[in-house]
Amino acid sequence: MASSPYSCVLWDVDGTIVDASVGILRRLNVALTHFGRPAPTREELTHWIGPPMFDSFQAQAAMTPEQATEAVAFYRELGKADGYTTDIATYPGVPEIIRDVHAAGIPQATASSKPENQVDAIVDFFELRPFFLTTVGATPDEATLASKTDIVAEALRRLAERGVDVSRPVLIGDRHHDVEGGNANGVPVVFVDWGFSDAHEGDEAAFRVTSAVELRSLLLR
Repeated sequence: MASSPYSCVLWDVDGTIVDASVGILRRLNVALTHFGRPAPTREELTHWIGPPMFDSFQAQAAMTPEQATEAVAFYRELGKADGYTTDIATYPGVPEIIRDVHAAGIPQATASSKPENQVDAIVDFFELRPFFLTTVGATPDEATLASKTDIVAEALRRLAERGVDVSRPVLIGDRHHDVEGGNANGVPVVFVDWGFSDAHEGDEAAFRVTSAVELRSLLLR
């Protein structure tokens, strides 16, 4: 049976396990137009996917915190109408890695900036529930639990609460927020290049991979 140098594995979701960009772009077009802001191009999605939407509406659409709160609520209603899984696909080879890590007896959790109910919907849609001991995401208001630093800490807390050895964790992610959140918690980060990052976002990660094959070789021996 395969083994791993890590005692547990944390996974970002958007840009790491799944590509939800088609649905995100469509909902952003509707939401920003509704609030009188220009719709983003696909190229500009890099700036939207990864951070909490509450932050992105302020940084990318020049909204006040109050306006961003209203925009996030509107955007989430669009997502709810979509069912959270419309126009979404897994990245090639990634679900197989998740299954293989589980088969090797390594506990796994999500550590996503997406609201946790959306993470749950995605995990269930792709039938990945049996392979995660816990699924961790942001609170619906993206305020109580929102930063990647806090989300990674919460994922480790929930795993430890379930008796998992969290002394040798690793986080898989695709944005600088993942790197910052992992580093803040002393968790090495494997940065995947198939997500929505700029060129240097993974510079401070412990590892960088360009394919699922490379990722698997780091996680399983």
